[in-house]
Amino acid sequence: MAAAGSCGRAALGGWAAAPWRRRRLLVPPDGCGLRLPPVRRAAAEAAPGRRVTVEVGGRKMELSSGKLARFADGSAVVQLGDTAVMVTAVSKTKPSASQFMPLVVDYRQKAAAAGRIPTNYLRRELGSTDKEILTSRVIDRSIRPLFPLGYFYDTQILCNLLAVDGVNDPDILAINGASAALALSDIPWNGPIGAVRVGLVDGETIINPTRKQMSSTSSALNLVVAGAPQNQVVMLEATAENILQQDFCHAVKVGVKHTQQIIQGIQQLVKERGVVKRTVQKLFVAPDEIVECAKKLAFNKIYAVFTDSSHDKISRDEAINKIRLETEEQLKEKFPEAEPYEIMESFNVVSKDIFRNLVLNEYRRCDGRDLTSLRDIKCEVNMFKMLHGSALFQRGQTQVLCTVTFDSIESSVKSDLISTAVSGIKDKNFMLHYEFPPYATNEIGKVTGMNRRELGHGALAERALKPIIPQDFPFTIRVTSEVLESNGSSSMASACGGSLALMDAGVPVSSAVAGVAIGLVTKSNLEKGDIEDYRLLTDILGIEDYYGDMDFKMAGTSKGITALQVDLKLPGIPIKIVMEAIQQATTAKREILQIMNQTLAKPRSNRKESGPVVETIHVPLSKRLRFVGPGAYNLKRLQAQTGVTVSQLDEETYSVFAPTPSAMHEAREFIHEICKDDQEVSLEFGAVYTATITEIRDSGVMVKLYPNMTPVLLHNSQLDQRKVKHPSALGLEVGQEIQVKYFGRDPTDGRMRLSRKILQSPATAVLKTLTDKNSIVLGGTVPQSSTSSQ
Repeated sequence: MAAAGSCGRAALGGWAAAPWRRRRLLVPPDGCGLRLPPVRRAAAEAAPGRRVTVEVGGRKMELSSGKLARFADGSAVVQLGDTAVMVTAVSKTKPSASQFMPLVVDYRQKAAAAGRIPTNYLRRELGSTDKEILTSRVIDRSIRPLFPLGYFYDTQILCNLLAVDGVNDPDILAINGASAALALSDIPWNGPIGAVRVGLVDGETIINPTRKQMSSTSSALNLVVAGAPQNQVVMLEATAENILQQDFCHAVKVGVKHTQQIIQGIQQLVKERGVVKRTVQKLFVAPDEIVECAKKLAFNKIYAVFTDSSHDKISRDEAINKIRLETEEQLKEKFPEAEPYEIMESFNVVSKDIFRNLVLNEYRRCDGRDLTSLRDIKCEVNMFKMLHGSALFQRGQTQVLCTVTFDSIESSVKSDLISTAVSGIKDKNFMLHYEFPPYATNEIGKVTGMNRRELGHGALAERALKPIIPQDFPFTIRVTSEVLESNGSSSMASACGGSLALMDAGVPVSSAVAGVAIGLVTKSNLEKGDIEDYRLLTDILGIEDYYGDMDFKMAGTSKGITALQVDLKLPGIPIKIVMEAIQQATTAKREILQIMNQTLAKPRSNRKESGPVVETIHVPLSKRLRFVGPGAYNLKRLQAQTGVTVSQLDEETYSVFAPTPSAMHEAREFIHEICKDDQEVSLEFGAVYTATITEIRDSGVMVKLYPNMTPVLLHNSQLDQRKVKHPSALGLEVGQEIQVKYFGRDPTDGRMRLSRKILQSPATAVLKTLTDKNSIVLGGTVPQSSTSSQ
């Protein structure tokens, strides 16, 4: 005990309590338990790391390992141009209590990497941004399928930006870095994979395009491809400007081809390092003996449920759960020594096999449809009159309510400095927010902030609709998609409902958009690991997604593709299956669009009367101070009293956004009220006018040239040829009339330049009298004014 206590003090408190002992305590004494394991010590003391350079798309990508973060199970640095990302992989050696693969991927954008300081109060990185979460999901979906079945060990992948050059996006480097870190570690993983981004500029495919090439005005495609050896596809994610199917398929093939070069580079690093994978304590798979027993007990009952097409989601789940409870009780009696997970997983294996064999061998689906049929679809629009736009989209037992809201351009999403430096996108005036409340699946749960799943599904539906939004639309558009019932593919239902809601709101979209999910059931050769047979399923249910091998979501117009996302449970599928899925999704998409067109075929010609209004105001430079007010007082009062939003477009033009026509009417009255006494006449340069003193100040006198004019300052320096410290020295009083000469307006702020001093010289001048008026104009052109002389 004494030895253990002394060791604890040396390890935890010795350095702080006795600074003079630091040097001696750097090497812990024997028996303290602080030594590195032999493998880790060898890694930490290894020679400088190795690196390999791969040419991808005509540019060199460098992968290195062994120099940074050597205590991690695996570490890799990937660099393209001057952008570099470090990725680490660590996995526990003791199993987790969870019944799934506990994989966590965190991608963090470091401000220092972009040469910036965070602008929040603490000036440091805080919570994850949307960009970080979405990139983390892409990495997760790329590497998760390659972990061994039943590997339930806590695993964490951390991606840190080391440097960002503003030219090369770091997200692709992070995927390749995660692949390299896992492949170079002793963590069981059936990689490596490679990832590239494919752009389409002027009809030409570009691999890993620069940020400038990927701008919305240049590239018609943003496709991320993650590939496995032998030209297998692991993950796809795409945003497209309504490109043709054949162009998209060609881009996928080109992307998969270039991933093989990265895979070979990682394999070369692994070979040089001589990586040996660890022996796993246990893989959580169901024992064959218990699986066979469960099959005998429950096969006929489960088969009867899955072949009864009268079941809906709730009744089918209840029937299966009832069989599950009965079977598990019988299995526990027969195998009392078995762990609870083995009992539950055995039943799951039997259910999954029955479900998949029905599709593979009998071409039957649990709801009675054939493999390429859609569920019944119903659409409604204009659900509530007060909403700017709304639609209800029902596909089978998936029900989504979409609403559209217009707001001012000032309400657009502003990106943080780091995301702007990395991606170049400063703000966006179209957004789609996806909500998935617990009642959508007959569950109870906390209704808190947005989770990663909701963010990912919303981003997919947003990418599907963004290409059809007009670039010059005068409002910021927010589409909200609330899932009221869920039984598969709610994100694609959000794309369909969002398209209808936009047209109901009168947004002049270029075309309607529809989306569909395609599933996959495969039969593999256990010896070779190849896919022997497979079936593609159109418009999958939730249970088909759960028991299937793929969730292939595609959205687009009648002409082409706008968004695609492919998630696999397999370590890869051939390109052939992907091409067939695209074709099958295209056919289904056209059918859905025909049904949607029966409800609303084109955007409404006019927006709703309850919708917002935008008008422009022309404010002459000389009247800007009167309109804005001291410290923007008038604008703040205008916005507080009427609810409008005022934004400046240029020096003399302002945009006024009103949420309703009545608010715009109030704003017009307010503007006329504050400006009614501020009429203006044309003044002749060099003319002499009679001015009335309205106020005496220390710095000068405030004067008016005509009754309705806003007083302007006649400074002490312009009152007299002599130096004047205060106007009272000249005997000036309020109400007194004096002669002043007009010298135009200040070019910076539009203020009048007047002088009394110049009139004390012998030069003569013509005295002018002012009559005609000209005011601030709300919309339209500025009327001309005139002067008359006396």
